[in-house]
Amino acid sequence: MRTIITTLLLSLIGMGAAWAADPAPTPESNKIAVELIQTHANYLWTLVAAALVFFMQAGFALVEAGFTRAKNSINIMMKNLMDFSLGSLAYWAIGFGLMFGVSSTGWIGTSGFFLSDFTPDGDPWVLAFWMFQVVFAATAATIVSGAMAERTKFTGYLVYSVFVSAIIYPIFGSWAWGSLFHGSGWLEGFGFIDFAGSTVVHSVGGWTALAGAIVLGPRLGKYTSDGGIRPILGHNIPLAALGVFILWLGWFGFNPGSTTTADKSIAMIFVNTNLAAAAGATLAMIASWIKFGKPEVGMSLNGALAGLVAITAGCANVTPGSSILIGAIAGVIVVFSVLFFDRIRIDDPVGAISVHGVCGAWGTLAAGLFNTGGTSATIIGVQLLGIGACFAWTFSMAFILFKVIDKTMGLRVTPEEEAEGLDLSEHGGNAYPDFAVSTYIQN
Repeated sequence: MRTIITTLLLSLIGMGAAWAADPAPTPESNKIAVELIQTHANYLWTLVAAALVFFMQAGFALVEAGFTRAKNSINIMMKNLMDFSLGSLAYWAIGFGLMFGVSSTGWIGTSGFFLSDFTPDGDPWVLAFWMFQVVFAATAATIVSGAMAERTKFTGYLVYSVFVSAIIYPIFGSWAWGSLFHGSGWLEGFGFIDFAGSTVVHSVGGWTALAGAIVLGPRLGKYTSDGGIRPILGHNIPLAALGVFILWLGWFGFNPGSTTTADKSIAMIFVNTNLAAAAGATLAMIASWIKFGKPEVGMSLNGALAGLVAITAGCANVTPGSSILIGAIAGVIVVFSVLFFDRIRIDDPVGAISVHGVCGAWGTLAAGLFNTGGTSATIIGVQLLGIGACFAWTFSMAFILFKVIDKTMGLRVTPEEEAEGLDLSEHGGNAYPDFAVSTYIQN
């Protein structure tokens, strides 16, 4: 016991001597300590936000599976799995370098290919930043799968998913967001406002989906010979609703996480994001109630997503009151946009074109209209330029890509495979085996 006490006393004496030898804190040392804490907090917040955005993949998978038929559920899950898996590899190899390289166009700079900006003894911020950006790239790619569901070849899907993550999304992203790392995009040079990606992410996905749906054509039985519209109902609306709630949660990483900074600014972005979603769901419900005589669940769910998409561009530069108005208008827009595309025989099983393409464009315009720093004809003109540039680049490139795939390896399954369901024909499986018709032979 005496030995233990002696050892403790000597330790305390040694610690006291060390403390006495330490220099007193200075304003400069305090500043360094605060900066270090802030840096670590930024890393933590950015990576937590990335995890929330990654969880949106689950939300998209459930929404798409719920809004489509049971015989295609495995196919939906496989496509969402491969969106992120192949997309991560493509974005690591090519996309990140094109988006955040040294060139203002995204074509010339090679900085960032294969994460070449990272060295073990260098700044690891590139790893956190890449992780946050890759989940955005995956979001743009997975939007497409819903609009092309139930009739697309899996091999064709894999090809275009890689191209979206490696080229189509990063090139436009470099125009609007290049200066977030090493690049400098021409759109952001004009003052283009798209804080978290109403256009950069969602409209890119929506306009790619539009091109794919046009090249594919509608599902069998969707339209009658006399031009009538035959509804093809989803097999599990509770599953789709769960997916929307997951997406709503994920958006709290999508929008506030785009600060990549753990500071007080994220509070207003959280509030704006939530209010726009709530207003979108409410107004879509009311619009569908007036239009159909009942509060339609599919439209209401898409209304929430429409509000989320619309507020994504201006979430950091509009007031909470404006966010309600932006989301409410998006909720009405999405109802009539879905009906419009149905009437012109563009078959979109989940409403992805309307939610992400159309409401993404509305949200980008609204970011200029409701800008807390003031609006002007110049600001609105720049917003319209960005919307137009996104459509021109994305739709044209995606249309060419889908046409090439269609003429070479084929984009659409056969009528027999479509009728049978892609789960069996493409994957040799059945998502709900307990509900399958079976024949038992008794010995």
